[in-house]
Amino acid sequence: MSEHSTRLLIAASGTGGHLFPALALAEQLNEYEIEWLGVPDRLEQTLVPDCYPLHTIPVTGFQTRFGWNSVTIFSRLIAAIFQVRRLLREKNIHLIFTTGGYIAAPAIIAAKLQGIPVIIHEANFLPGKVTRWFGGFCKAIALGMSGTAQYFSNTPTVYVSTPVRKQFHQSQPLDLPIPTDVPVIVVVGGSQGAVAVNKLVRQCLKAWLAAGAAVIHLTGDRDSEQHPPHPTAYFPMAFSDKMAGILQRADLAISRAGAATLTELAFTQTPAILIPYPYAAENHQAFNAKVFGDAGAALVYSESELTASMLEGVVLDLLQQPERLEEMRLKTANLAVKDSAERLATLVRQTIHLAI
Repeated sequence: MSEHSTRLLIAASGTGGHLFPALALAEQLNEYEIEWLGVPDRLEQTLVPDCYPLHTIPVTGFQTRFGWNSVTIFSRLIAAIFQVRRLLREKNIHLIFTTGGYIAAPAIIAAKLQGIPVIIHEANFLPGKVTRWFGGFCKAIALGMSGTAQYFSNTPTVYVSTPVRKQFHQSQPLDLPIPTDVPVIVVVGGSQGAVAVNKLVRQCLKAWLAAGAAVIHLTGDRDSEQHPPHPTAYFPMAFSDKMAGILQRADLAISRAGAATLTELAFTQTPAILIPYPYAAENHQAFNAKVFGDAGAALVYSESELTASMLEGVVLDLLQQPERLEEMRLKTANLAVKDSAERLATLVRQTIHLAI
């Protein structure tokens, strides 16, 4: 069987944290034919290139407590398993790669029924439910953070970090009218934004701008507040597909602690103030942030303890201590794995070779 007839199914859906690492891997595997498994009306509808045929299944997340809604969710899961199994047969899929989340469950179970190997990538320090429940069905679990290996004793794990998009491997322009000698603060709430962080930041803007900083504020698409009128130094935007250029230029980031965002911060050597999203599943962002905090790459604050006056003061202090920012930058760089996509691609190729 030639390599060109080998087919992969990538199951990645919902958020940039799930999609971007999968897209980075797909860019490394040009010798294979790749199909994509997603969910209707999620980010994959716009982010996945046309060269990867997109198939969708109407699966939803699992609830913590059992109730009438759980019956609907379970019935959809069963239907999705058979739908994926049919897809695996029709497309003659040889391996499934998934970045976890609820779309991974039907993909992994269907692959198990078909005898097809699965590699799952777990980007978070604390593994998600699907990874913990179904990781034992996979040939290997690729880890975004090395310490996550402690949660798995019966399934092979391989530390590869988390792949980033190609734009992060090259110097990118900022494309905003900010002078080179002006310190830049970037606020990142993740692909869905962070309303609570947005409110804090807006209370601090006046002081930061008065100190001579520029603020690039990624508000997310759930932000309904009016933007303060600071056209020359304040740059609010719902979303940007040019994050590499923004983070490469940033002197400091204020961010949630999603695994993909943290990987991008490490890649661009951007010091950060991390405010983990308190309602993330099992508070997993707090575990992610602790890795960066313990390494000295970031300052970590819980949302409940952080006030606007505290945030304002911490940022102003950091901006006045370039040597401390430089120290944080170097420690952030130590967390980056530059060849993560290549490592993950090697694992995929080795698993396929053994399977066929």
